[in-house]
Amino acid sequence: MKRLKKDQRGFTLIELLVVIAITGLITWGITMTIFQVFDINTRSTNRMAAISQLQNAGLWVSNDAQMSQNVTPGGSSGFPLTLTWNEWETGDSHAVNYTLEDMLGGLKELKRSHSVTGGNSTVTTVTHVAEYIDLAGTNCCCDCDGDGYCDDDCNCNAKVLIFTVTATVGEESETRVYKVTPRSGS
Repeated sequence: MKRLKKDQRGFTLIELLVVIAITGLITWGITMTIFQVFDINTRSTNRMAAISQLQNAGLWVSNDAQMSQNVTPGGSSGFPLTLTWNEWETGDSHAVNYTLEDMLGGLKELKRSHSVTGGNSTVTTVTHVAEYIDLAGTNCCCDCDGDGYCDDDCNCNAKVLIFTVTATVGEESETRVYKVTPRSGS
């Protein structure tokens, strides 16, 4: 066996405890940094998903509202929203209904039902437009006098349809306001 020389020493218990404590702090710091990166990534992904849903809803409603000759919001939130118009060239009659249907977690799904009547037939298509819609921050209303605000007493021969939509994904929430002018002659 090897013998220790008199001036050769090992680590003391206190030195070992200090090294273990410092290693533990470094490990804790690295772990917290990794968790923060994952949390920021999740929040960013949720925010982008909410924005994507808002853009889809705004695109569909805006396109249909620009074609419409009649705008009829229903209920206190403006849904179901009904947009109707006749095609100039063919005379076909279009009716689009936007509804908010329940999803899990109290959020809503925006659906679009589009019926086209021409000749002796009617064709109806249903499209899933957006999900994660928060009813508390979503509504449709009309601005009949052109002041930029919703009018309660308006019969919706609107100058402007104001569509406010909120999407919530995880804990991230986004809201957009779309102001759309229906087709002239409405």
